[in-house]
Amino acid sequence: MKKLIPLVLITTLGISGTALAKHDNRGGFSDGMMMSPGSGGMGMAGGLVSATTVEQVKQLADDSFVVLKGHIIQQVGKKEYIFKDDTGQIQVEIGNRDWRGQVVSPTDLVEISGKVDKDWNSVEIDVKSLRIITAAVPAPANSK
Repeated sequence: MKKLIPLVLITTLGISGTALAKHDNRGGFSDGMMMSPGSGGMGMAGGLVSATTVEQVKQLADDSFVVLKGHIIQQVGKKEYIFKDDTGQIQVEIGNRDWRGQVVSPTDLVEISGKVDKDWNSVEIDVKSLRIITAAVPAPANSK
């Protein structure tokens, strides 16, 4: 019995040491071998979709990154809005921080950047940033 406990302990430590020594190239420092993006490691994989239209967004995969230019025409929920461009309309979710203090009207041309959020029956955009491109100029006050 006295010899069995140390034997089990040494065997257990030896097995766990070999398991920890296994290196599978999933990020971190590598031994000089560079991994290409998308080969199972960490880092950027995939491309940036730029200047997308609402019509194109509806065909993209979930979590695709998109940039759209158009107008926010209506608020339909606490954080949900309708975004419109020349090809159609889509629901977007814009959090309070994403507005960054900007006040946007339906006549303002804006650029939104975010991720496509596809559910089984709907497509919307989770907006990560919003920028006013051209703001509507207020009508001059009547001076009589």
